[in-house]
Amino acid sequence: QVQLVESGGGLVQAGGSLRLSCAASGRTFGSYPVGWFRQAPGKERELVARISWSGGSTYYADSVKGRFTISTDNAKNTVYLQMNSLKPEDTAVYYCNAGTIASMATAGRYWGQGTQVTVSS
Repeated sequence: QVQLVESGGGLVQAGGSLRLSCAASGRTFGSYPVGWFRQAPGKERELVARISWSGGSTYYADSVKGRFTISTDNAKNTVYLQMNSLKPEDTAVYYCNAGTIASMATAGRYWGQGTQVTVSS
């Protein structure tokens, strides 16, 4: 059974930093993308960042470019999202996502339970 377990969310002031972690178990995903989506209250879930497990390709939403960095640790089967210069509009539930779809823009079938990130002004 595949599980994606997120950690690292919390409350931070604007301008601060957080690092999210997502540990995958139950299978490995080869070179397929893994990444993060987020959903704010009253809004649709949106793609934040994705990376191939090999680390060779990355994708960032325009709203987070230059502030967020996605990375993987294949030995730990874990993906990270380093979030710097956080803004109140980054407040959302962040979900880890993985699967076996090659497209960076398309969500895979596996989702984590979500971790809340709240940025105060």
